[in-house]
Amino acid sequence: MNDTKAPPGSSATPRRELSLVDSTAVIVGIIIGSGLYETTPLVARSAGSPPALAIVWLVGGAFALVGALCYAELACAHPVEGGDYVYLTRAYGRTVGLLFAWTQLLVIRPGSIGTMALVFARYAAQLAGEHGPSRAVWAAVAVASLSLVNMLGVRQGKWVQNVLTAAKVLGLVGVLAIGCCASPVAANEPIAASASTDSDIGLALILVLFAYSGWNEMANVAAEVRDPRRNIVRALVAGTSSVAVIYLAVNGAMVHALGFAGLVSSSAAATDTVRPVLGEHGVAAMALLVCISTLGAMNGMTFTGSRIYYALGREHRLFARLGQWNARTGTPLWALALEGSITVAAVVAFGSLWEEAAFSRLVIFTAPLFWLFLGLAVGALIVLRRREPALERPVRVPLYPLTPLVFAAGCAWMLWSSVSYAVANRSWEALWPVVVLASGLAIAWLERRRATS
Repeated sequence: MNDTKAPPGSSATPRRELSLVDSTAVIVGIIIGSGLYETTPLVARSAGSPPALAIVWLVGGAFALVGALCYAELACAHPVEGGDYVYLTRAYGRTVGLLFAWTQLLVIRPGSIGTMALVFARYAAQLAGEHGPSRAVWAAVAVASLSLVNMLGVRQGKWVQNVLTAAKVLGLVGVLAIGCCASPVAANEPIAASASTDSDIGLALILVLFAYSGWNEMANVAAEVRDPRRNIVRALVAGTSSVAVIYLAVNGAMVHALGFAGLVSSSAAATDTVRPVLGEHGVAAMALLVCISTLGAMNGMTFTGSRIYYALGREHRLFARLGQWNARTGTPLWALALEGSITVAAVVAFGSLWEEAAFSRLVIFTAPLFWLFLGLAVGALIVLRRREPALERPVRVPLYPLTPLVFAAGCAWMLWSSVSYAVANRSWEALWPVVVLASGLAIAWLERRRATS
């Protein structure tokens, strides 16, 4: 695929330093961010009943697992840095690969990390009290700090990820234990009028799939995974399945402790679950747990996202600086620095202009392009099966081609839903991705013109 010379000073290449535990921690740490804490009451309200609530979380987990199996085939067949960028380039050509990386750099990655950073900032400000800095400052400091940690070295980045993931899982186990031990609320407790359900399974699924997002990030660091033929698929399946079990168990514990009516009406379900046992200390404990969860997601996305820009730099001369791998730190320093700088700018802009609505605006900002390229990446599995039939595939997705087709259809539905929502709410930030796509096409045209001149 690489038809350009390697960038100057880029003779160093990624080393396989990620064990199965490290790889699984990346997946679990990215998926379990703020989604569970931010969306659970609204998911319950949209589901309408405890059985429906369990079903939508199961469906979301199954959808994520289907996607993980598709990515396992792609990543094991192409165990190199860049993940989706590599699959899209091989399947659809250099322009599509460039557009993906370009939108990741300017839209998807800043939006994804930014949403986590702003949730972190809200809870960090709660812990710090009224004399602390603004939320935008908290968010910017968190992004910059994690970027610096990952620039120090791959070992530092992965150990921070392992510690944060372990801490958040232990914290959720604590929520689960407290919720299960609490006195059960009657299952038929009436729902107050102010907290009545307005069943909307479509909205519930959108929120649940948002909470599951991130399982595909492992593919970006495939070149750094030890024994990739075995560990990539193990990490994808184990990580995604573990999160599904955690989500279902924690939701069950919340319903047990609060009752379905209490869950629907809660503005902070996890906090309300532990408050009867921990009192006001539970509020601080949950704020700390959310901070840890969001930092873990941010660190994982920072770690994996920089590898996309590294792959872009190896393929396109215009971005050659990003394709340099530092031999001492074992990281793509320039890619990490640029990623961090753009994300800091995004969280400062969104956090300063729309402090209360910044989270939802960043989701709208990110969602359409995220689902577009995720669907195209899984579609690449079918294209590459036909184009490269002789390529060794240590892992093959079961029930092919039904499995990738079902997943791609789900991505198409999510794309339509996110665009429809943005149009209905006249969200101008959803237009910015169109501008970014147009600028990416201009860059691709300029690059082709230079190549032929």
